[in-house]
Amino acid sequence: MEINLLLEGLYQAYGYDFRGYVRASLGRRILNRLRAERLPTITALLDKVLHEKGYLERLLNDLSIRMTEMYRDPGFFAAFRKEVVPLLRELPEIRIWHAGCATGEEVYSMAILMLEEGLADKTTIYATDMNEKAVEAAQKGAFPLKKMQQYTKNYLKAGGEKAFSEYYTADHQSAYFRPCLVERLIFAQHNLVTDGSFNEFHVILCRNVLIYFDNELQQQVHRLLYNSLADHGFMALGSKESILFMPQGLNYEEFNGPERIYRKK
Repeated sequence: MEINLLLEGLYQAYGYDFRGYVRASLGRRILNRLRAERLPTITALLDKVLHEKGYLERLLNDLSIRMTEMYRDPGFFAAFRKEVVPLLRELPEIRIWHAGCATGEEVYSMAILMLEEGLADKTTIYATDMNEKAVEAAQKGAFPLKKMQQYTKNYLKAGGEKAFSEYYTADHQSAYFRPCLVERLIFAQHNLVTDGSFNEFHVILCRNVLIYFDNELQQQVHRLLYNSLADHGFMALGSKESILFMPQGLNYEEFNGPERIYRKK
């Protein structure tokens, strides 16, 4: 009951709508914030959010989904390269939307893939997330150097053939991806729950986001994604997500089932 009060307060006061998120995951994140702040109740948390400057941003960072990595699920990127890219070559221009991009690791993965396939010059990649801080971090293109070894393994499994280190420079702490990768990237804040469609895309990637939404909210977001996708465009979901059991599933064909790639009819 208190969780509902907190979520309603966030929506009424600030317009952030978490009311359709799965409660189990949301509850764990809220509980972690209570422990960190040593607060006795969720009501006390809401009071801080409403009256203490800067506290909203702290809570939003807790509630936003930011689990990601470069070439996450390498098999997906390998399939995209082999099966989807040949069809994209036929287009005069290519618009790709990473919806819920978090801190941008998969965005840069796609930018590298399209560069290697010789399609970078006619590709625009839009990267959006509800969390403004996450979008700002993504735009910088800087990632912890300690993660590059794992990202290199993912890149090779995804079909990369170059030395992954060619794409970034590094200091003792961070890897900085080259400016040529950023030239065709557009970063913006966008909330899948409350904002509308803003373009027509040939590819939409919304991977590992919908699993945090309840059934009703999933249907709402799928309507938004469907309306944003060009005819015969490609929809990519996460490994534990499917559109086939949604009403909108009738409007798609299964292009690559195991890798959760669907094509709009």
